[in-house]
Amino acid sequence: MSAAPVPSPAGSRTTALLGWIIFGLAIVGLACSIVTLHNHYATSESDYCEIGANFNCDIVNRSIYSAIGKVPVAAIGIAGYALLMGLAPFAKKCRWASLLVLLGAVVGTGFALRLTYIEKYVLFTWCIFCLTSQIVIALILLLSLWQTVRVWRRSPGAGAM
Repeated sequence: MSAAPVPSPAGSRTTALLGWIIFGLAIVGLACSIVTLHNHYATSESDYCEIGANFNCDIVNRSIYSAIGKVPVAAIGIAGYALLMGLAPFAKKCRWASLLVLLGAVVGTGFALRLTYIEKYVLFTWCIFCLTSQIVIALILLLSLWQTVRVWRRSPGAGAM
């Protein structure tokens, strides 16, 4: 007879719900990154993102900090959010997928914090889409941590795909 804990149906629903919320947030982050990449390559100024002296996406998206080498930061964001979207449905049941989502969220949050630092202390202006992405990845980090703890607390054989 095994004394291993069996996840309750309510617990499974919570873990699944966390996965869907992470998936939805990744869609929002992906959309922000796509708009930011469009702004990065645009030749004209974007009126919708210039909100006074402290908020100007064009300054941020066309600065020397908007690319690593020749790769735009927004393209890295697109790849990261797409990866999180791809892994999120599996993270609710698979331990390793939940860890990969968590790792991706940690890396993404660190990357976003560095960019936020540059906006505040180097460029002295903010990008609304970048700030939205920062909030999104921070929420994904918190939710993926919660989800990973829940998945790994299950019995040792559960979700070991």
